[in-house]
Amino acid sequence: MFTPHGYKFRFSLTALLCLIISVPIIAELNITEALLNKIEVNYSVNARQRVESWQDLIDSSQNLSDIEKLERVNQFFNSKVMFVNDIVVWGKEDYWATPLEFLSKGAGDCEDYSIAKYFTLKELGMDEQKLRITYVKAVKLNQAHMVLTYFENKRAIPLVLDNLDIEIKPANLRKDLIPVYSFNGDGLWLAKARGDGKRVGNASRLSLWEELAARMASQN
Repeated sequence: MFTPHGYKFRFSLTALLCLIISVPIIAELNITEALLNKIEVNYSVNARQRVESWQDLIDSSQNLSDIEKLERVNQFFNSKVMFVNDIVVWGKEDYWATPLEFLSKGAGDCEDYSIAKYFTLKELGMDEQKLRITYVKAVKLNQAHMVLTYFENKRAIPLVLDNLDIEIKPANLRKDLIPVYSFNGDGLWLAKARGDGKRVGNASRLSLWEELAARMASQN
């Protein structure tokens, strides 16, 4: 069962709630020819092609149902980008990449997959209240992990978009994951088995979320 657990992550929930700066993140996709040229020069032609494919995905998926959008976005990132630890990609123990950074590098970790899927779905017009970036314990790996979850409604069992198991499944079928807390641009919640959990603060209290906001604002 997908139940709460007291597993200690790299981020202490108590420490998160001590951070009070508020910086909202707004996904505004503005991929210009100048930006594509810059990506090609700074990274590679393959990086440019990944970003162009991302733009094509967004342009062609606007009128799909929520489930179709989830499936297309999940498949896109799971197939286009390699899983590589932050220390290898960025030379840091923990770094939350923007979707453009993630696609330009062509590599990233579980946080990067979840963040990229979240902002892509927002760009497709999905209600942010249905989406949560969720910290879990990956039982088989015995380590912290991040996934994106989708709630059809507040009492629904969420669907899980993951880079470990590429098939989208209801959370109650992911017995290999134990949730701890989730967040989006609106808030921070303690996890529970069914429904959206107990709200405990603002997502802006996550320091890495703040840093991500600043970099996203400067990329367009």
